[in-house]
Amino acid sequence: MTTDDCWTIKFQFVGGNMRVEHVALYVNDLKAARDFFTDYLGGHPNDGYHNETTDFRSYFISFDDGARLEIMTKPGLADMEKQINRTGYAHVAFSVGSKEQVDELTARLRADGFSVISGPRTTGDGYYESCIVAIEGNLIEITV
Repeated sequence: MTTDDCWTIKFQFVGGNMRVEHVALYVNDLKAARDFFTDYLGGHPNDGYHNETTDFRSYFISFDDGARLEIMTKPGLADMEKQINRTGYAHVAFSVGSKEQVDELTARLRADGFSVISGPRTTGDGYYESCIVAIEGNLIEITV
């Protein structure tokens, strides 16, 4: 069996059950990030993890539909400026269930000082959404 055969077998084995297990986000202020995702988006944090050797800390935030977000921090992170138009991950989108809920949450976030960079609006591809500059310059999309 060659290396190529191993890759083929691996993809055949997992292909039918593929799903995104979680998305991870490094932040400087772990508590503020945890509070944002729980207070505004209804996430449920675990008790947290702390590696005392490296000072790595994290929380898994679970959402009612089974999606999970890992927020993490550790000493020495490079905190580069985040341009809105850049390569890489653009945003994480959260579905809140209705246009009214998009409007309400967007208004609440705006009133609490978050920058709303678009919407609420119906996009050209049919989504009703808004986009918020949220945790440390990272974009959060609120959609139906």
